[in-house]
Amino acid sequence: MSGKVLLMYLTICPAFQIRAESTEEYDYDYLSTNKTWVLTPRAQETDATQILNSLLQNYDNKLRPDIGIKPTFIDVDIYVNSIGPVSVIHMEYTIDIFFAQTWYDRRLRFNSTLKALTLNTNMVSRIWIPDTFFRNSKRADSHWITTPNQLLRIWNDGKVLYTLRLTIEAECLLQLQNFPMDTHSCPLVFSSYGYPRDEIIYRWRRYSIEVSDQRTWRLYQFDFTGLRNTSEVLRTGAGEYMVMTVSFDLSRRMGYFAIQTYIPCILTVVLSWVSFWIKRDSTPARTSLGITTVLTMTTLSTISRKHLPRVSYITAMDLFVSVCFIFVFAALIEYATLNYLVGNKKPAEHNKKPRLPASHVHMVPSYTTININSILHWPPEVEDDESEELGSPCVEGKECQRFFCCIEDCQTGMWREGRIRIHISRLDSYSRVFFPTAFLLFNIVYWIAYLYL
Repeated sequence: MSGKVLLMYLTICPAFQIRAESTEEYDYDYLSTNKTWVLTPRAQETDATQILNSLLQNYDNKLRPDIGIKPTFIDVDIYVNSIGPVSVIHMEYTIDIFFAQTWYDRRLRFNSTLKALTLNTNMVSRIWIPDTFFRNSKRADSHWITTPNQLLRIWNDGKVLYTLRLTIEAECLLQLQNFPMDTHSCPLVFSSYGYPRDEIIYRWRRYSIEVSDQRTWRLYQFDFTGLRNTSEVLRTGAGEYMVMTVSFDLSRRMGYFAIQTYIPCILTVVLSWVSFWIKRDSTPARTSLGITTVLTMTTLSTISRKHLPRVSYITAMDLFVSVCFIFVFAALIEYATLNYLVGNKKPAEHNKKPRLPASHVHMVPSYTTININSILHWPPEVEDDESEELGSPCVEGKECQRFFCCIEDCQTGMWREGRIRIHISRLDSYSRVFFPTAFLLFNIVYWIAYLYL
């Protein structure tokens, strides 16, 4: 019996020890946490309250610092949180920034062991702050969730730091002559609304502008290439104002437009050349192919202008689409010209009176008849390819004066001097070489001019 009691004691006793140790550790953590809270001196809280009460006792927030003595210098810092999207149609862009302003206010100096007071937004309305506004903004919002995103910090030497987070939709006048291979500089312009330069002067510091990780930006069609900050004096009827400008350089990515516009246009032009290898007697096939390609280019031209503002000048894409449309339309006109000229030549060949060899003409009196059974058929019937080589007889006096010549009699004499002899029946063969060569040269000139010049 005593052995069983001893065994139970040995089993239960370690459990009590473990529970006691865990309780002691928990109490230790709790006490260490309380020690951190206790370390906060209540004397500093009382000191900060007294400092604020003394600073605001005779403070007039309607007057700027050093009024009537010297201008107030305001140092500006901007941290760019994100840029985008950029609206081409409305010519505006969205930017999210942390905007910081620093100035000195001698009325806020204090003597204390505290070097700085970090305050919430309740103090913002109780001291003087600059009346900065963004000159090219269409809409601007200050963030208020979960509390107003504002910071006010006052140092014992009177230095004041005021920061807030803003989302601004600003104007950006886009010049689209080189679209979609264009680059732009979108500005963010700000200044004082009411204080001229002799009262408020804005200044950039050495590293005034910083940007966040660009992978989170919503630029989509653009690449961020850099930024510039400048300052200038704006002269108006109300006085001279210091204007600060931050310019964000953007270059467009043309991958989307290459897939949606350029490649379909090139393929449509190449498709229109297929008609040059179709026999000229296949009128329905060549006509339907030509009309289809023309309508396709018309649709592509409409789609390419869909996401652009209605500008009055010609963009680079407009030029490319227009030239492609001309090539497609010219391919259709080529067949119409060929069909017309060849169709007019054949009736002339059949309606012309054949010349008879002298050996087959019998000189008889007028009252006798001519034996026409022995007349040879002239000209002989040949295949189309042979007729193209031989040409057709000259229509008296006029055909030799034309630029295009498919007539054998015009191949000699004065007609050849200073003129080019072109066979109408070989127009398809000429087009097979001329159209691809001309389109290739156009593309070389086009891409070199817009990408490298």
